Formats: sequence, C-alpha cells, structure tokens
Amino acid sequence: MNIEAVIFDIGNVLIEWQPERYYDRVIGEERRRAIFDAVDLHKMNDRVDRGENFRDVIYETADAHPEIRDDIRRWHDNWIEMASPAIDHSVRLMRALQSAGVPVFALTNFGVESFAYAQTHYDFLNKFDRAYVSGHMKVIKPDPEIYAQVEADCGIAPGRLLFADDRADNIEAAAARGWQTHLFEGPQGWADRLVSEELLTREQAE
Repeated sequence: MNIEAVIFDIGNVLIEWQPERYYDRVIGEERRRAIFDAVDLHKMNDRVDRGENFRDVIYETADAHPEIRDDIRRWHDNWIEMASPAIDHSVRLMRALQSAGVPVFALTNFGVESFAYAQTHYDFLNKFDRAYVSGHMKVIKPDPEIYAQVEADCGIAPGRLLFADDRADNIEAAAARGWQTHLFEGPQGWADRLVSEELLTREQAE
C-alpha cells in the first residue's frame, strides 16, 4: 500500500531527549538516582504532555519536595539543555521527504509551552505539514485516542501512514490501528526504511 504521509515522533527521533544524562552531567549520577527514586519526574512530565502548564506543574512538584526543590526546577529552567542536540540525519530525512513531495507530520508527546519554546530553538519544528502535539490534544501516546485524532484530522487511511517512534509501546498502539510503523533505533535504520519504501533514493537519504 502506498504511503501518503510520514509521521515523525520528536523526542529521540529528531531531538535527543535524555533528562538523566543532563542531570548526571550537572549534579552527578548518584544524586540524580536519589532524586529520580524519590520523585517520578517522568510522570510529572506526562502531566505537561497532557496539556497542563509547563512551569506550574514543575514548580508545584518542586515545592512539594523542598529538600530537592532546586534540582526539580532544573527540569523547567534548563529544559532546552535536556532536549538537545538535534539528530541531524533525521532532520535531513525530514527535509528530503518534503523536498520529494511527501507530507511529513509530527506526532509527539510534548507540552504546549515546551513545544513552543523548542520551536524557537529548532526551526525545523516549524516546518511540519501537520504537527500533532499531545499538549494541545489533551492525550498522550500510546493512548489509542491520540491516533484516532490524527486519523480524523488528516483524513488519510491508517495503512497509508508510516510512523517512526523510539518507543515500542507507541509503535504497537499505532500498528494496532493499521498504521505502518518503524521502531526508531537510529537514523540510518530509518533512512534504510524510507529507501525500501521508495519514498527516498539512497542519495536523498544520506
């Protein structure tokens, strides 16, 4: 079945998202482990991704844990350092697809304010043909509802969507709806898949 649109996740597909790496660098692995054991910061971030206010959620969580308040606030105050760097080859693939006339969408778990901030830092985040951002949609992957919203909005049959994501649970949820999928483990594998689908030539996928 011919692909009519390619859908990119953002975190760890177009931009590296490794909060633990950031904290290890800034405060050391031992302290980071203690903080992450005490407070589920990824669960905190899920609230942001569902549409709650970026600063409010993080500062509220920080204030509930005064002994590590400043460390939790880093999640907001130094957020762009966690959401970096861009994965350059993936960005080139996105641009190559669009240059070849293939629509490129985003489907991402991302907060409203944090996505707007990221757009000021990474211009390619402004270039999607359609951007499906969980914070605006009020639901996060892998909830089937987020995929249903994409289908309803774009009007493309599920089997004609090709979706790349680094998380197996997100991929499995999309596949269950009939989407074509690719588990992203690095940009070269993604490039190879796009070539095999005849969406890009080998030269275009470099």
